[in-house]
Amino acid sequence: MGEVVYDLREVRRARYAVASVFAVHGAVTGSFATRVPWIQDHAGVSAGQLGLALAFPALGASVAMPVAGRISHRFGARNALRGLIALWTLALTLPSLAPNLLTLCLALFTFGATAGMADVAMNALGVEVENRLGRSIMSGLHGMWSAGALIGSAAGTLAAHLGSDARLHHALAAVTLTCLGILACRWLLDLQPAEDEEPPPRFALPPRSALLIGAVGFCAVFAEGASLDWSAVYLRDQLDTSAGLAAACTTGFTLTMALARLAGDRVVDRYGAVRTVRSGGVLATLGGLLIVVSDSPALAMTGFALLGLGIAVVVPLCFAAAGRSGSNPSLAIAGVATITYTSGLVAPGAIGGIAQATSLMVSFCLVTVLSFGLVVFARVLRAGDRDRPKISRPDAAVPDPRP
Repeated sequence: MGEVVYDLREVRRARYAVASVFAVHGAVTGSFATRVPWIQDHAGVSAGQLGLALAFPALGASVAMPVAGRISHRFGARNALRGLIALWTLALTLPSLAPNLLTLCLALFTFGATAGMADVAMNALGVEVENRLGRSIMSGLHGMWSAGALIGSAAGTLAAHLGSDARLHHALAAVTLTCLGILACRWLLDLQPAEDEEPPPRFALPPRSALLIGAVGFCAVFAEGASLDWSAVYLRDQLDTSAGLAAACTTGFTLTMALARLAGDRVVDRYGAVRTVRSGGVLATLGGLLIVVSDSPALAMTGFALLGLGIAVVVPLCFAAAGRSGSNPSLAIAGVATITYTSGLVAPGAIGGIAQATSLMVSFCLVTVLSFGLVVFARVLRAGDRDRPKISRPDAAVPDPRP
């Protein structure tokens, strides 16, 4: 079989396009998160009921993610992502319209389902672009998601400060982000299945390779979820800091992750996925130990910063490895995404339950142990390192690495 050569200009355009889609996806999340208090008041739900409702996005995503591969097979990757990103951005309007607990749960289930399907489709396209470029881009793509989330959060914070109705805020944000998402999809790779390619099943258990890779992602996302939801509480309750300083710790953790993801691709290209994740696991474990033994806010904040730095690129590398782990990349990516979403769902409650029975310090001992799991299990990402194509000249056309 002759060597297939890709147009590097087309691949580069596709890279920027998929990065823009990642940013749009993140902006929806940021826009929603900042208006949760308004949504709670509008729906008239208690803190406990809100906690129940906020479990539904992860449930919706877990149910819907396996369907994304079949949608991409039916409509082609570009058209599928165009439709799925539009559904996700428009779903931003649903939670703020809910007048009670039941409708809020249904709205958040739909919100999560559209998020999960778009997540799988854009990561699958990101892996394909990475394969054609022959170098790591997945960390940077997830960095763009974090940047988008920060922009959405900033806009939401301003809207909340001005006292605007979240229904109006989210309607305007949804229209804007839908237009941006659809525009970005114009330059995506137009991948179509082969004529004799069987469509993926509507629902299927993740392949074994995805389970192993997903376990690595589980460790990272558990640490991320625990830190995002509990770092401010840890500083306030364990170290008796002010509310402002506690909030600054969470902000610092988020910024550390975003910056590390944006810069992570160069590290991955130089050292490979396994060494990068293993080194990150060492940093995250050190950060967890500092948090556990800290007797001052500065030491704890340093620990959370190291934790964010250590886990930042793990999930992007898990998606990249899943996309190269078998004959059905979308199914493997969906499997890894489902496991990581489950981790994000479990982490906040698990930390709270352990803290209730013992203390927050003991909870973060668990986070530290899971961080060390990155050191132990990083080798399951080796397939992604082995299969990544190499390009000798950056201005050359890109050969297809697949037989």
